[in-house]
Amino acid sequence: MREVAIIGIGQTKVGEHWERSIRDLAGEAIFNALHDSGRENFDALFSGNMLSGLIDQQNNLGSVIADWVGFTGEAVKVETACSSGASAFRAGIMAVASGEIESAMVVGVEKMTDASPSEVTSSLATAADSDWELEQGVSFVGLNALIMQRYMHEYGWKHADFAPFSMNSHANAAHNPNARLQYAITKEQYLNAPMVSAPINLMDASPIGDGAAATLIVPLNTVLNEKNAVRIAGSGAATDTLSIHSRKKPLFLQAAYLSAQQAYRQAGIAPKDVDFFELHDAFSIMAALSLEASGFAEQGQAPKLGLDNEITPKGGRLPICTRGGLKGRGHPVGATGMYQIVETVQQLRGECGETQVDGAKIGMAQNIGGSGASILTHILTKA
Repeated sequence: MREVAIIGIGQTKVGEHWERSIRDLAGEAIFNALHDSGRENFDALFSGNMLSGLIDQQNNLGSVIADWVGFTGEAVKVETACSSGASAFRAGIMAVASGEIESAMVVGVEKMTDASPSEVTSSLATAADSDWELEQGVSFVGLNALIMQRYMHEYGWKHADFAPFSMNSHANAAHNPNARLQYAITKEQYLNAPMVSAPINLMDASPIGDGAAATLIVPLNTVLNEKNAVRIAGSGAATDTLSIHSRKKPLFLQAAYLSAQQAYRQAGIAPKDVDFFELHDAFSIMAALSLEASGFAEQGQAPKLGLDNEITPKGGRLPICTRGGLKGRGHPVGATGMYQIVETVQQLRGECGETQVDGAKIGMAQNIGGSGASILTHILTKA
């Protein structure tokens, strides 16, 4: 297998794009990535998306996007719930690394805001176990609330102890022009936010949205002299049980641990070498569990990183969600994994302005599907 790199990135602003279709959003991100790369074409198209068949009544999305951008080669849709973007990215990596193709365009896209809130909630719930969780009437937020309740009970944390995760994401999103929620929040705002599913309130949960993000993957040896190239040093993927109650350790993301270990081995690094981490803060409890499973905190101790101010871009030991994360940037589910990759590239290129991590050389991104069933971890470095 040959080494591969990212040579072009593109994205749209996350928001409520009432006037735009899913193919239009994907096309903008793809053309932005091509422009950024200085190239005009690619050999295969991998699209990450979760909900097009449920919300947009559009399957065969790979062909739809290919037709829209004028591409006639191989085009497929990849779906692993909220980790669909990263799964499509991994498919693109393997295609180019194997030597089968010379370039892969990967785009994550989702169009969510045209549907009613109840329809979106029902559609998102399909990421859980339909027989053993959905049938009981529990929503996706409800499942995460149960995890957070148990975590607080087991380890003695209070709800207020999770505030730094949301506050950091919002503070960083304020400097990201593509983020949906471009404003900072105070601890008081966090604590007084309306309750969604106890103990998860509105400030613990990421907002949905419409958006697309894309990257162009090529062999590393073809771009070694290009300053914008970023090396893909590690790619890991793992799966856990779909239902939470079937897991031996419901408070430990086993798939995150396995995929992170795989990525660390490929990259030849350890957690201490990572300069920043674009984690999957769909809910604040997931930020804590991701940090622990990836080796950045002991089990049950992740909130301490936030409370000790270790997660901020300026001066933090491990900056996280440097462009706002899912909480601040927004969570167009099938596109989220690709937004994380694009933002990691921006950090390594030094393009993040007020939230730039000084001296960043190694970045990690982790995308979670379902409540921890499908998890992918990628490590990127300067080429």
